[in-house]
Amino acid sequence: MRKWMLVWALWAAGTAAAQQLGTNYRLKRVIPVEGRQGVAADADYYYVSGSTALYKYAKNGELIACNERPFEGLPLPANHIGDIDVWNGEIYAGIETFVDGRGEHIQVAVYDADSLKWRRSIDWNADSGQVEVCGLAVDRDRGKVWMADWVDGRYLYEYDLASGRYLRKVHLRPVPQWQQGIFMAEGRMLLSADDGDADLDEADNLYIADLRDGGSAATVLPFRLMDDFRRPGEIEGLAIDPATNDLLVLSNRGARIVLGMPRGFYPGYDRELHELYVYERID
Repeated sequence: MRKWMLVWALWAAGTAAAQQLGTNYRLKRVIPVEGRQGVAADADYYYVSGSTALYKYAKNGELIACNERPFEGLPLPANHIGDIDVWNGEIYAGIETFVDGRGEHIQVAVYDADSLKWRRSIDWNADSGQVEVCGLAVDRDRGKVWMADWVDGRYLYEYDLASGRYLRKVHLRPVPQWQQGIFMAEGRMLLSADDGDADLDEADNLYIADLRDGGSAATVLPFRLMDDFRRPGEIEGLAIDPATNDLLVLSNRGARIVLGMPRGFYPGYDRELHELYVYERID
């Protein structure tokens, strides 16, 4: 009886903080951060990834901790972290060697959320066809982890969290251009796409795909036009805060990005600014 009660308590603790999707969101605040790649949230903290670092923030924007040597101990060489997720005290990061629009040595690296130190990695299956990892998302309900591909965004790739085994890929139709981050909630996948042209002041977008039927393909629909960024630039990772159901979106502005690499700055900027946009659900 005690064993059953413990199992139930652990299940309840994991499901009580399940994120829920809304349909309408209003900008609440903007927080300057250090990282330019991804964002995740648990009940107490925000986690932000830079290309070569991990950061932990209090929800008032105070920097709590950082790991500026996140590739130490990894089984494969790496120089780039994409979007991240956090679940059950662990940060899941899509990691690779990325040069001029191409990724190699893909892996899912798992870090301790308290110390930000690396614990283990889930191997990438090259036979999947995936050639880059821009971000990943944990499916908390089914015990899976998904990866997205910035270079060839036609598919999402699913792995089993417990075993690390590659399971399948899902064809996205139509394909969002230049995907950057993904987040899974209630069997549906949110995707951020860097599909606006910053040279022309075009806004980027969020999209949504329903993966609940377990099929080989999923229809992608518009979710939100991100026209309230301070300046069009490069949208990155996204998440939903389990404590508030706030929508979190990371965005960069100021730098010109060519094939995923910074190439100078726009007029009025001498550095790239990284900002976490926090949206409250209003539906």
